[in-house]
Amino acid sequence: MSLAQQAASISISGEVLTPLTLTKADLANYKSASHKSKDKDGKEHEYKGVALVEVLEKAGVTLGGKLRGENLAKVVLVQAADGYEVVYSLPELDPEFSNNTVLLVAEKDGAPLAAGEGPFRLVAPQDKKQARWIREVRSIKVVFVK
Repeated sequence: MSLAQQAASISISGEVLTPLTLTKADLANYKSASHKSKDKDGKEHEYKGVALVEVLEKAGVTLGGKLRGENLAKVVLVQAADGYEVVYSLPELDPEFSNNTVLLVAEKDGAPLAAGEGPFRLVAPQDKKQARWIREVRSIKVVFVK
């Protein structure tokens, strides 16, 4: 792993109690999760990382029993290095509301994500299309829908 890959970080901010800046090394402090998926050529890959909801919990995002009322109008805005953005609602990430698990991954097939894909990306196994499998994630921001 190159020094640049080790130093790369992702920020979690917005409607959180504790804004975070995480490196790949920080992900080792979370419960590991993985998902196998085929690419457009039919080749299977294994992605390894952590459940995004665990990172959100660490940042103090309103989840579980407190996710009601106005808090249901919060979304998770994820931005890539090139400005590409995707949105997830908090209920679709919360295990008390949904069986979906979105992963924040830093490895593919046992190696760090390649340039142009990493150092972080999201993997949403339940999505039929991979449009929200955002590459080169730089920031995650929890915001109210206006």
